Amino acid sequence: MRSRVITTVGLILIGLPAFIFGGIFYFLFIGTFLIGAAWEFVKLYHAMKFEPQMVVTVGGVALILGARMFLPQYAMPVFAATILVAMALHLIDYERGRDQAALDFTITVAGLAYIGWIGAYLFDLRNLPEGFWWLILVMACVWLGDSGAYSIGRAYGKHKMAPRLSPKKSWEGYAASVFTSMITGVFFVYAFSTYGGGYLAGDITMWQGALLGLIVGLLAPLGDLGESMIKRQSDLKDSSDIIPGHGGFFDRIDSWLWGAVIGYYFLTFCIL
Repeated sequence: MRSRVITTVGLILIGLPAFIFGGIFYFLFIGTFLIGAAWEFVKLYHAMKFEPQMVVTVGGVALILGARMFLPQYAMPVFAATILVAMALHLIDYERGRDQAALDFTITVAGLAYIGWIGAYLFDLRNLPEGFWWLILVMACVWLGDSGAYSIGRAYGKHKMAPRLSPKKSWEGYAASVFTSMITGVFFVYAFSTYGGGYLAGDITMWQGALLGLIVGLLAPLGDLGESMIKRQSDLKDSSDIIPGHGGFFDRIDSWLWGAVIGYYFLTFCIL
């Protein structure tokens, strides 16, 4: 627990300035997590005896992230090109005797799409007008929802939610996550509008903040369960042990991926 708290404080001290200033600093901070998650994603499947392309997955994710952040008009061609390169290399693998090359190819593409393309919504969210405030609003719903689920689930969880995927998760914890996310949405909208120099004032109501929190609370936990599914099949507890007390990069961003997409489209469709 001590190492977890120390690491959390360290991540906040590094991450908060990145969130505030955005740009290259934010790109390097979030990019480190996403590229690290791509590496762990491949290693998890290697543990299952599959052979997705490490260089294509990790390098492709880096290219996709860079394009989405700095050259968005080239993002789709870059994404398409990485898929074609993956196919070409897995064809060679099959010709050289790798009978599972077709499945390896689908895993490589999944890594490019899930961690690269979906992960890049963390940049799209920050790049919105007043992006810092929207990013904090959305991610606070994710983070505090996770904390609510952990705290209540650990103390009062009795009814298992998904015993095969994650035996420690309970419906009580899930309900706490949804409720906490809703309250977080309301609180942050109120705080930003009232005490944050007027930021977001008139842009979003507390009811809309509650709805955002509700949707994030309902759906973002699926990111955690999705990673749990991959880890269960690979028979590994964590994606890695690179972050003391927290596991790996993938362990940290699993629910961020869902939160960023949900938040971005909620804001662009309903608010902005």
